[in-house]
Order: sequence, then C-alpha cells, then structure tokens
Amino acid sequence: MPQDQPTAIHRQDYRPPDYRIETVDLEFDLEPSATRVKARLAITAAYDGGAVRPLVLHGDALELMSVALDGRVLGAGDYALTDKSLTIAKPPATFTLDIETRINPAANTQLSGLYVSNNVFCTQCEAEGFRRITYFLDRPDVMAVYRTTIRADRAQYPVLLSNGNLVEQRDIEGGRHMAVWHDPFPKPSYLFALVAGDLACNEDHFTTRSGRDVTLRIFVEHGKVERTGYAMDCLKRSMRWDEERFGLEYDLDLFNIVAVSDFNMGAMENKSLNVFNDRYILADPQTATDADYAGIETVVSHEYFHNWTGDRITCRDWFQLSLKEGLTVFRDHEFSSDQRSRPVTRIQNVRALRARQFPEDGGPLAHPVRPDSYIEINNFYTATIYEKGAELIGMMQTVLGRDGFRKGMDLYVQRHDGQAVTCDDFAAAMADANGVDLGQFKLWYSQAGTPELTIEGKYDARDGSYALSVAQRCPPTPGQPDKQPMHIPLAVGLLDAQGRDIRLQLDGEDTSAATPGRVLAVTAPQQTFRFRNVPEPRALSVNRGFSAPVNITLKQSGAERAFLMGHDSDPVARWEAGQQFATDLMLKRVDEIQRHAVSAYDPAFAEAIGQILRDDGLEKAFAAEAIALPGADYLAERMAVVDVEAIHAAREALRVTIAQALRRDLGRIFDANTSGAPFSPDAESAGRRALRNAVLSYQAALAADDPGVAPHLLDLYRAADNMTDRMAALRLLVDVAGSERQAALDDFYERYRDDPLVVDKWLSLQAVSALPDTLDRVKALLGHPAFAMEKPNKVRALIGAFTASNPLRYHAADGSGYAFHAERTLALDPINPQVAARLLAPLGRWQRFDAARQAKMKAELQRILAAPKLSPDVYEIASKSLA
Repeated sequence: MPQDQPTAIHRQDYRPPDYRIETVDLEFDLEPSATRVKARLAITAAYDGGAVRPLVLHGDALELMSVALDGRVLGAGDYALTDKSLTIAKPPATFTLDIETRINPAANTQLSGLYVSNNVFCTQCEAEGFRRITYFLDRPDVMAVYRTTIRADRAQYPVLLSNGNLVEQRDIEGGRHMAVWHDPFPKPSYLFALVAGDLACNEDHFTTRSGRDVTLRIFVEHGKVERTGYAMDCLKRSMRWDEERFGLEYDLDLFNIVAVSDFNMGAMENKSLNVFNDRYILADPQTATDADYAGIETVVSHEYFHNWTGDRITCRDWFQLSLKEGLTVFRDHEFSSDQRSRPVTRIQNVRALRARQFPEDGGPLAHPVRPDSYIEINNFYTATIYEKGAELIGMMQTVLGRDGFRKGMDLYVQRHDGQAVTCDDFAAAMADANGVDLGQFKLWYSQAGTPELTIEGKYDARDGSYALSVAQRCPPTPGQPDKQPMHIPLAVGLLDAQGRDIRLQLDGEDTSAATPGRVLAVTAPQQTFRFRNVPEPRALSVNRGFSAPVNITLKQSGAERAFLMGHDSDPVARWEAGQQFATDLMLKRVDEIQRHAVSAYDPAFAEAIGQILRDDGLEKAFAAEAIALPGADYLAERMAVVDVEAIHAAREALRVTIAQALRRDLGRIFDANTSGAPFSPDAESAGRRALRNAVLSYQAALAADDPGVAPHLLDLYRAADNMTDRMAALRLLVDVAGSERQAALDDFYERYRDDPLVVDKWLSLQAVSALPDTLDRVKALLGHPAFAMEKPNKVRALIGAFTASNPLRYHAADGSGYAFHAERTLALDPINPQVAARLLAPLGRWQRFDAARQAKMKAELQRILAAPKLSPDVYEIASKSLA
C-alpha cells in the first residue's frame, strides 16, 4: 500500500479560484526528449479584500527553468517548489508571470500532457494533463484566451497545429519553422491542444446556415488518408444536424481533427482541434466493420457537439463532468437515431447501458451522476457519468417534451455561453424555460444506484377499469444506505387481443385526454394509476422506449411475452419482451443445472423468434436485435450468486434449441440477405448484414453435432468481401476447436499484420474465445510482436477483452484469470496508470460470486494494494473495491 494514501477531494469543499488568468501566451520549442515551454500568464486576483492570498500553481513531472514576475527573475527564495506545485506567497493584485519549463515528451508513457506517438507530438490535457506541460491553475473554472507559438524541425514536423486560428507561419533558422495560433474564445486548460508531425490531410469545406465557409481538415499518418472519407462525411452531417436540431452553428473558420495511434481515450474535444484515437477515424470496407462505422459516426459527432456543450459552456469543477459528457452523449444518441434507426439505436444504447452502467451501479464503485468525492478524477470517466448521465438528459426531454427541451437548451446557451457552470445551472435553465419544478427529478444527479420498480396490473371487468400499481425503491450503494423516491417517467401501454393499443384515460381525466399509451410520473414509493373505459386488455407494455433506466419486476407469462414480441407497437418494448422471456428461460435453466434436473426449453420462445424471422415487414436491423439473446453479463446481474459455467451452458443450450427448431427459417433468411452488391456502410445495408450474421450465429451453435459447420464458417471467412462478414465468421470460428480455427486466425494475421487497428481485432477475438485454453493463448500473445504494453489500444484489445468480455474464462474456478489480471495491472501501472485503473473494475465485483471465488478475487486486490509506489488511480479503484 502507498506510504502516503491519496486524499479524497470533496464537492462540498469547492471554492472559486483566488486568481483569474486572463491570457496565456505559450511558446514551444519541440524536441522529443527535451521540449522547452515558455508560458506568459496575465493574472488578476479574484478575491475581494483581506490578506493577500498565495498563488498556488499545479505542476507534475516538470523541470522548472526560470520564473519571472512582471519581468523580474525570481530567485529560489521568492517561491516554493514541490513535485506538485509552484507557490508564490504574496503576488500583487494584477501581474504577469513568465515560467519556463522543460519536459520529456518521448518518455511520457502516461500519454497525459505532451507526448510523442509514432514520431508525432500530441497532447491530452483532460482532466489534469496541462500541469504536465507548465505550471498553471489547472482547473476547469479558470478560462483564458490562448496564443500558442510552436517551433520545430521543418522536415520532421511539417504540420504544426493548436487551437483557434492560424495567424502566422514561416521558416526560421536552423532548418526549423514556426506557427502561431490564436484562440479567441476563453477556455479552460484541459481544452488546450498541440499537434506536430509529418501528417497527411483530407481537406473539405462546410457552409454554415449563416453562409460562412468553414475549412475542415482531418490529419492522419501517410498512406491512411483514403480511409478518412466516412469520418469527414460524419463531421459535415453533425454540423448540419446541430444547426437544424439545436440552432448551434460552428463559430470559427477552421476545424481540425488529428488521428493518432496512442491515446488513452476514444477522442478529445479540444476547441477546434479534436484529437482522436485513430480507430474512430479510419475506415474502409476491408478494415472496418459496420460496428466500426457506427462508432466513428458516434464519436465524431460527440466530439463536434462538445463545441457548445463542453467548450463554449464548460463545467465549473470535475464533479460536474456529466454536465458536458452526459448531455453530449444524449446529443450524439439523438444524432445517430436521426441518421439511422431510432428504435435500433435505442436498443443498442440500452444493451450498452446494461452491460456497463448497471453493473457499475450495483457494485462497490457505484457513484452518482454528480459524484460527491474522488481521489483521482481520471477514474470518473465512467459509464455512470456518460451513459447514465445521458439517460438523465433523455428523461428530462421525456418530461418536458421535445419542444420544451429545446426551449431549455436555448435558455441554457443564452445564459451561460462562455462560462464554467454546474449541473444545477443546466437543470435551472430547463425548469425556468418551461415553468416547472425539477427539484425531485434532480435526485437523479445525486443518488447512485439503479431504481427498481415492482409493477402489477389488475383489470376490473365490472366497471372497465385498469389499476396499475407501481412500487419503487433504490437499493443501498456505498455511502448512500437510504434513498428518496425518484421522479421516474414511465411510458406504458395496454394491448387488446388483436395487438392494438388501447386508448388510456386516467381517472379524473376527460375522455378527450385518452391516448394510446401514456407517460406516468412515478414519484412516490407506491402509487396506483387507474385507467377508465378500458376494454379487456391482452397484455401490459411497460417502460416503452426504455423511458427510464430502471430494473422492473413484472409477472408475465411466456405467452404474454410472446404476444408482446409479435405485436407491441413500441419496438423497444417489443425487443424487451423477448429479452425478458429469454432471461426467464435461461435463469430457470441455470437453476435446473444447479439442481441437476434439466428440462426442455419452452418451445413458445423459439416460435416467437420464428415469427420475427418470418415478418418481412420488419426493419432488418431491428430483427437482428430482436432475435439476439441477452448477454452473459446481463444474466449475471439477475442472479444473487453468479454461476458463470451454468450461465454459459444455459445460453448455449437455448441457441441450440432455436437453431434446431428454426433450421429452415434460418437458412432462408441467411440466403435472402446474402448480397453480391458492393459494400456500403449505410444503415439499410448494415442491417441486412446484421440479420444475416445473427442468423449465422444460431447456425454455428450446431457445430458440436455437425462436423460441416466449421468448414462452412471457414469458407464464409475466405469468401467475405468486407470486414463485417469476415469478422462474423471468424468470431464464431474462435469458439470451435479444430484446424479451421487456426487456419483462419493465421490467415487473418498474415493479411493484416501491417495494420495495427485490424490486428487489434485479431487479439480481441482470441481473448474472448470460450475454449478452455484461452488464458494460455492470451499469455502467449503478450510476447507477440503485435502486442505492446505501452500501447493502450493493444492493452484494451487483449487484456481488457479477456478480463471484461470473457466471463467464462476470466472467472475460472482456479483463480488463474484473477491472478493474470493482478499481474498485468501491476505491470501496467508504472507505464500508464489511467489505463491500468480503467481495466480493474471486473476484479472489484467479487461480492457477486461464490465464497471460493470471492476469496481469490479479494486476495488479488489486496496483492495490488500491497505493491509499492502504487498510483493514486489504481489505489482508488482497488481500495474502493475492497471497502
């Protein structure tokens, strides 16, 4: 355990900065191992009267060369210097501070601050990376206007980029050149960016609604520019959509994106100079799957939308992180819904929420959307901040209506443009614009945990009334044993025997208020909603559109759920009915496996899947989602004590049952969706491939009894003319032992060995295999030329995929998966603590498992905590996981 345990920072202790920094003039003389940075800061005291307060600037891994105050060089006795700060005890009320530092970007494996990636200088300053460049008030509520001068070797680094507008560029002595950038919009230091390197460029233009011409540029490594076309198209569509949907126009004449291969995150919204992990920029049919194309669309739009929700209006402190991230995720969800299929996008978002955020809410790392404390802010870039934060914003739109939400957004921008604000400020704008009280609704910001609803419906044929009883509770989470009732918008519907929506009229309402489906305001621990003049219903449909991120207990028969699968007018609820039907069946099978009394699966589920396959009127992307089984992680969340082997057996048995019962339907759908047309990433074509490959996954379930399956998969792999189909066949092959598996894996690596992004897919496929020797293969791959611990993408592809996406092998009873996880965490921590900490969460879920596994998981967490010089990042996650 660290000698000095890191201390927590608490939201309630926030106070405004004592000093403002009005302008920042930066000069960089770039050298990989010895970059000099000169910073001139125009500083003004922000406090009112009283004793002079010290100026404490943050710093990390810096070599201080000199300090001057109003032109006077300070001696060692004029300031106090530690490894984390530079303090001037009694500065004047207004002054200029000149600071020169020296840093070593080439040795910066943390990839925070200024670092070198494949001979390209790059920055990542969110959350606290700017202090690794120069001493600064590195907090988001200190906003300044930046002017940046970059000098570098002209031959090695012909491209010099920073935020804002390019105001000067010229050659200088010694074979070097310089560029000067000026950003006219005040911004916090976390949005500063610098890139220098030898890069190729895709340039395009966009005309704003007011008629301004904006130059768009995407910079990538040479030889890859032809793979940036889709990202550029996404950018232009995002810009137009934000104008049309929210009236938000881009505010500069230049917008740059740079893609680098080493990046801790997906991308970063630095003002006018977005930096991306290249996996979210590069795509063509031979190297990118449909999921990759969708990911590019999501991330490009997300980072662009930050221009207003994150850059122009930023967060006051890091506890307000969801102010920008949750809101911007909601905006990119809305964009993708409008670009593709709204129901399918919603279903995919719900799947992701259940896979990542629900387990977080139910574990030791549970925290509110607006946390109360943290040790290391990098650990709070979580599914709760992002995905649950987006759900919170989506519920606001449900409560206020789309027009009301737009009014709230307009007022938010009008009030707070150019400011650093809070989640309360956003909620106040929404409430004021619509004349409503959101006081109870704001509990979604402050209470952790996933609310649980218990729902029961009763029909009274005597008076044609229907009583819907709803009870809510939010389970205890760390630091929050007791919860207040939330305001939960619950969308419901009733279906008649023909599957038509019944018009619903609440007790006390006029008949004209009756509508086919209602959004109910669930605000009390227990409520009953009574509907009048209701013909006898056939089935109850709840949480339509997944209107709230809750868990629901509702007793429904398999017949009712099969009926909803075939008839519900709300596609998301229709999908959910199938998910819950399948979940009930598989959890029952898990119980039977544990009792050694296995019975046959209810044939009604396979028949309901067959009806979906036979419905030619369904959108193909929706059909693909509707026939997909719930994941193992979701089933695990529904169990008091997780049994990974039984879950795997239950899922595989249901796959086989469906494949056997629907063999003819599956074959017909596979053939009907096999197209010889050229690859297109459009939503309709992607939906056709998704359905074809979803059907293929069922056909492959028969591999154990049909020796022809593996050769067929290998043939499909070889014949594929795009990465989506090639990966689909290979993903199924990696679970089938035999020569075909190895032949495909060998061929894949030889085809793509020179493309790191595609090789990452190869690493991940092997890491998620269900075969018993998977961990041995993963360990062997650690020494493969394709893997490097210094590369975050490689770590996530191999180690992250195994620990987070292979529950069967990660949770091996002998504890070997846990030991491997701890070993890799300790090896990675000195290299890149952010990445090490983000991969640690699965080990902290020990409470959900049997006693033997609990002991092994806790032992590995204790082993990590006992390591010397442990980073605050890893310490926080490991210590909270054991609490």
